[in-house]
Amino acid sequence: MRRTALTIAGSDSSGGAGIQADIKTMLANGVYAMSAVTALTAQNTRGVTGIMEVTPEFLGEQLDNIFTDIRPDAVKIGMVSASSLIRVIAGKLKEYQAENIVVDPVMVATSGAKLISDEAVLALKEELLPMATVLTPNVPEAEVLAGMPVKTEADMETAARWISETYHCGVLLKGGHQLNDANDLLYREGGARWFRGKRIDNPNTHGTGCTLSSAIASNLAKGFSLEESVERAKDYISGALGAMLDLGQGSGPMDHGFDLTGKYMETAKKA
Repeated sequence: MRRTALTIAGSDSSGGAGIQADIKTMLANGVYAMSAVTALTAQNTRGVTGIMEVTPEFLGEQLDNIFTDIRPDAVKIGMVSASSLIRVIAGKLKEYQAENIVVDPVMVATSGAKLISDEAVLALKEELLPMATVLTPNVPEAEVLAGMPVKTEADMETAARWISETYHCGVLLKGGHQLNDANDLLYREGGARWFRGKRIDNPNTHGTGCTLSSAIASNLAKGFSLEESVERAKDYISGALGAMLDLGQGSGPMDHGFDLTGKYMETAKKA
């Protein structure tokens, strides 16, 4: 049987991030993808112009329908901006005893701007983080969670250890743009492992966080260990960035289907 994964996140109308990126990533990583939408957004490669959240009741109904029919082998949770939605998600995941939960704690933009309210951050900390198999914060998000500045690799190790021990979960702290490298640190159960990556000179990085967390969830769903899942996910991200897709007038999407081949990927031959 095909393994399955669920993304709980917002919709990106431009297709580069959110549930659209998650579904593409899950398909490319060999699992059947499902989604529970937390919000609709009007956005493109240049920015977001509108957000419309779903109601907590409707989000709960989506989750009920998924778990009572095609049960997911892994769950990825992306940006959820309201505490009421966070509490519904946590309640349903507990009710259905969900496994292999990957939380991408989207709280702070690369620019440093806050994306969710203090109330939502508190709900995230209280409800979802302790349920996670692994969290995938970037440096600004790790600074919020650990309450400390993160400027060096030593800081990353200290912050990841504190977050892991506080919320009793694995932490993949992404170095990324803030430290000008592609090196990520996985901390779990008292041990740390660095995943060194080659920095790819591609300005089109929209949706990298969504894509990485979805790839990790996909590999956990297929039975890989957390370390194997992270390694495979980072290789996939490198391939998607390395394909150098260039769409849109801003920071464009990656090529999630860079490794898909076959008859149905062919384009028409010109007459």
